[in-house]
Order: sequence, then C-alpha cells, then structure tokens
Amino acid sequence: MEIGIVGLPNVGKSTLFNAITKAGAEAANYPFCTIEPNVGVVEVPDERLDKLAGMFKPKKVTPTAMRFVDIAGLVKGASQGEGLGNKFLSHIRQVDAIAQVVRCFQDENITHVEGGLDPLRDIEIINTELCLADIDSVEKRLDKAQKQTKSGDKKAQAEVELLNRVRKMLEDAQPVRRVEFNEEEQFILKELNLLTQKPVLFVANVSEEEIAGPDDNPLVQRVKQYAAREKAGVITVCAKLESEIAELPDDEAKAFLTDLGLTESGLDKLIKAGFYLLGLMTFLTAGEPEVRAWTIVKGTKAPQAAGKIHSDIERGFIRAEIVSYDDLMRSGSQAAAKEKGLVRLEGKDYVMQDGDVVYFRFNV
Repeated sequence: MEIGIVGLPNVGKSTLFNAITKAGAEAANYPFCTIEPNVGVVEVPDERLDKLAGMFKPKKVTPTAMRFVDIAGLVKGASQGEGLGNKFLSHIRQVDAIAQVVRCFQDENITHVEGGLDPLRDIEIINTELCLADIDSVEKRLDKAQKQTKSGDKKAQAEVELLNRVRKMLEDAQPVRRVEFNEEEQFILKELNLLTQKPVLFVANVSEEEIAGPDDNPLVQRVKQYAAREKAGVITVCAKLESEIAELPDDEAKAFLTDLGLTESGLDKLIKAGFYLLGLMTFLTAGEPEVRAWTIVKGTKAPQAAGKIHSDIERGFIRAEIVSYDDLMRSGSQAAAKEKGLVRLEGKDYVMQDGDVVYFRFNV
C-alpha cells in the first residue's frame, strides 16, 4: 500500500519525507530530479511483535511496512502542464491514498509560494488541480460512452448519466469522494482511477512551540473543519521536530518525546492514520523461525490472508488455527492457550480480525 505525500512548496513536505526516510528500516531514494518521486519504506511500529518475540524466542522478527511516495512538482496550473504537469498527476494516480501536508505555522524566514499563509487556500489549489485532471479523464470516457449509446446500449446510457453527474461535481470543484455510489457505479469509476476519489489525510505542519497543544492553533482548527466536510482525517506534526527525532536512537527519541509532553511521534501518528485511511489491519504469525506481522485489508477471509504469505498456502488452504493476541498473552504460552480452548479452528469463510495469531494448515 502506498501513500503519496503532496503539498505546495515550502510547507514542510520534503522535511517530513526526509524524516520518514531516516526513520525507516529500509529506504529507496530515487534521484530527486525533475520527474522522479522519492520513495521510502517504513516499518510499522507494533509492540505486539516484541511481546511475541519474548514468548517464542524466534531467530527473526519482521514487522510489516508502509510505503510513502514524496510527490514533487505541484504548482498552480499543474493540470494544464505547469511545473511537472502530467508527470505530477501520473505519480498521484499510482498511490492508494493522499497525505497533503499543509503549513500551519508562521515563519518570516520561510516564504510562501502564494505570498501569505492560508492553509485552506493551499488545500483548494491542490483540490482544483485534481478536479481539473479528473474532468479530462471523465470527458474522454464520456465521449466513448456517448458513441456506444447510439446503438441503443442501455448500459452505456447509464454510464453517460453517471459521468455527466460526476463531471458536474468536478466542475463545481467537488471531489468525487464526497459522494457514495452504488456497486455498479463504483465499478465504472474504479476503471477511471479518479484522483479526487482517493482517500485523503491532511497533515497540519505546526511549529515546535505548538506541537504539544496543536488544538490551540486556529489554522489547525480551520483545517479540521474543512476535513470534516471532506470525510477526511487530520493529524498534526512538526516536520522540523520529526527530522530531529529521526536522527536519535530509539531510547533517546522516546525520552525526547516525553520531555515535550508527547506520547508518540508524528511518524507513528501518520502510519496509524494511514492504516485507518486505507482500511488496513494486521495479523501475526509466530514460531521459532520467525515472528512476523502481515498487512491485509479489513474484511479479508482466511484463505486470502494465507495468500499474503504464499500463493500455495491459499491454493491448498485447509484451515487456520487462530488465537487472538490478547488471549495468547493472558495464557502465557501457545500450549496454555490450547489447554484453555482459546485456539480455534477456522475455515474458508472466516473473516480475519486484527491481532489474530495464525497458523495456516494447507496441502498442495
């Protein structure tokens, strides 16, 4: 799963991404030239892995990961080819969700590309460019559908009606994600891969002095009010502070956060919000060779979860032996959990739950 980090110049986007990259277990940096985005793969913090490692004494512990893409080049007029133009928009099409960094701090030494500080204006600039790009996609599909209606194709007629409705929304600068569509409509729109239908998270970048009490910042409040209309989430970070935390060893970073009155870093908040935004959750496998976390979409059934490990396990799925993480911890061991009847045998229709500790039985 990929989250694209977007934002206007001088809002703290690159500073935040650099912090993410330094904090990551693995990072792949493409040359930051005029066309390629930077990519960072970051471990998802999960204290359950440490507890399971203490119980199973594995040779290896592997957390799950989230991929962040630093998308550069946005300026007003991108949809008409300004800046990176279509390159910028094509990079956004490839990600699963958008995290827009919005500047909510005053600093006379950092100029704003639009001349003054106004986070809602910044949001609307990006929103407008994405809507304009989506209009182009919709009109191309609409032209094709209209030609098909001439033969009396009722499915094409329904598509034309949907696309006209969506185009009107976009012309009014209304993102497509604001509206709920039926299953058939969703299928049509999915093929279009509209930018304004992607889930969005606003990252309010505040000053070091405000990070412990961001709700006192009126600019953050304005962003939250806007996000509520968008059905979007908001987190607050101090990108400058995150870059400093990323340079510290884990124990020093925790002490630093405590001194600031914080319980978690902005990066941790971003990862958790990303999981929620994309409807993700984690199941766990544990044994002497390895303790590992696996990311799946909520609602995934057991065989498909097994397929995350290996396609052969999904193809030859027999059943899953499952114990919840909490039950396992309370029992003290896998054997004790079995004695208490807490280890369940589940079949192909079982819907996985966050924190399931699983052993898949299969035969190929």
